[in-house]
Amino acid sequence: MKIIAQNKKAFHDYHILEKIEAGIMLSGDEVKSVRAGHVNMSGSFAHVMNNELWIVNCHMTPYAKAYDKGSKDEEYATRRRKLLVHRKQLRKFMSDIARQGVTVVPLKVYISDRGLIKVELGIAKGKKMADKRQALKERDIARQASREVKDVYRY
Repeated sequence: MKIIAQNKKAFHDYHILEKIEAGIMLSGDEVKSVRAGHVNMSGSFAHVMNNELWIVNCHMTPYAKAYDKGSKDEEYATRRRKLLVHRKQLRKFMSDIARQGVTVVPLKVYISDRGLIKVELGIAKGKKMADKRQALKERDIARQASREVKDVYRY
């Protein structure tokens, strides 16, 4: 598995309740762009429309050497892309999204062992500002403790 892009901000802004793998429908030049690592997932999310799951605001830069069809503008780079999930998973997404305060965010884009491009989705609940501060405080304490242990066992 080769990780192409990660949405690190999602772990800062949300409590991830569950993770699910999904395929993504891409055009040929988008596949080359993803394999080159030109993906930005900050601010992207997934939603259900017409009984299909779509990813929105996932920026995939158009492949530079592809034939220009006149659509290499910003709108094409951030267009909606269909996610491929089983019907059972889709029904679960729909029931989870119906709950208040729960959303679906993409966590990472990667190439599977079979060479397929996959998206890891997280069913997430938003964090409050106090939760974010507490997480930063705990991380800082852990970092300081590891430094002190490292200094003690240096010699």
